[in-house]
Amino acid sequence: MMKRLIVFFLIMLAVSGFAQNETTVKIALLKYDGGGDWYSDPTALPNLIKFVNQNLEANIDPTPATVEVGSYDIFNYPYVHLTGHGNVVFSDNDVEVLRAYLMSGGFLHIDDNYGLDKYIRREMKKVFPDQEFVELAFDHPIYHQEYDFENGLPKIHEHDGKPAQGFGLFYEERLVVFYSYECDLGDGWESKAVHNDPQHIREMALKMGANIISYVFNRDRKIQ
Repeated sequence: MMKRLIVFFLIMLAVSGFAQNETTVKIALLKYDGGGDWYSDPTALPNLIKFVNQNLEANIDPTPATVEVGSYDIFNYPYVHLTGHGNVVFSDNDVEVLRAYLMSGGFLHIDDNYGLDKYIRREMKKVFPDQEFVELAFDHPIYHQEYDFENGLPKIHEHDGKPAQGFGLFYEERLVVFYSYECDLGDGWESKAVHNDPQHIREMALKMGANIISYVFNRDRKIQ
């Protein structure tokens, strides 16, 4: 109970900063074991933060933190981002901390940078053994914050000819994990010189990213 109250307090401070442009909010990149490149897309989060601050009048710290899955520092961040191409391994401690973080009000955005899927599904099953990822309906609020995505998650980069899909894990009917699959939002957030994506593609990715951030903070205002 005390941990839940602490996380609630931290999230309320973050929401205040996001909505009122007073307190600086900080978000984080999640560092994990297993050999996967958790550090890929180094310009992605900074660019997303810049876009959100400019267009949603937020006050997110321009430099994202890096936090390890099993560190209790994760409770300082209302939003954490996980990406990469390869293997992901959560230790027993990682599982315990991540589960407590998500159950207490935290939010995890997993972005498959290609090749992550089978590993992240296996590891998230450790976190919530009784749950499966479910595809979010196109009318879910995460697609209709500041920007409307009538057809759900946009397609940013082509991988296997599959449609982009947005999956979720829920705790007590609250979306706690959003998994963007076959989409590659993070690549779309990267600086133009990295992938040379057309401007409209980068803008679409940034707008969807802004929706995710906005959803997290709007959702957390309603925590009882």
